[in-house]
Amino acid sequence: MKKKLINGFEHIAYSRPDISMEKLRENALDFYQSMNQRRTVREFDSRPIPKAVIEHLILTAGTAPSGAHKQPWTFCLVEAPEIKRRIREAAEEEERISYSSRMPDTWKEDLKPLGTDWRKPFLEEAPCLIVVFKQSYGVHQGKKVQHYYVSESVGIACGFLIAAIHQAGLVTVTHTPSPMNFLGEILNRPAHEKPFLLLPVGFAKSETFVPEISRKSLEEILVRY
Repeated sequence: MKKKLINGFEHIAYSRPDISMEKLRENALDFYQSMNQRRTVREFDSRPIPKAVIEHLILTAGTAPSGAHKQPWTFCLVEAPEIKRRIREAAEEEERISYSSRMPDTWKEDLKPLGTDWRKPFLEEAPCLIVVFKQSYGVHQGKKVQHYYVSESVGIACGFLIAAIHQAGLVTVTHTPSPMNFLGEILNRPAHEKPFLLLPVGFAKSETFVPEISRKSLEEILVRY
């Protein structure tokens, strides 16, 4: 393996198999068509997920780029029914308050077509929850380590994770109760870790319904220069 020193640090040669333009187009189209089938699902089957599957999903998320390669994320896997129950109860309490007093009417109207409200039974029904925390800073050998672009880095990792969940044949729903400090308390996370995203993960129920919605066209999301 070829190596090279850059700024005094060892780098290794990067290589990837060369592919034809036809295969390049095929790969891009295949991935788009697969991801275009992804939907937010709130109805979960109770079937358990093999441990190795969940671990590989999280390893995939861990391949995401991050500021200065600090990898400022922690993924908490919750399968214990009692902890899931506590998370649901705390999340629903915050959601009840949000729907009754925090959220403007326009927001609640925008949510109506999606069929969601303050009730979050999926937090108990899904076989597991992945709670993603962002690390405001790191800790190494008792010393504080600065992190950079933390929210951006963790957001990208969550995108990888959601794509991996779909590609594996599972479903999820992005849940962000606000505020969600209760997640750090229930899971006993250190002060430098802040809850970022809660993902129930599992199989969709055999008969599951999702909103009939459409995605923006290429012309609506692409600006060419």
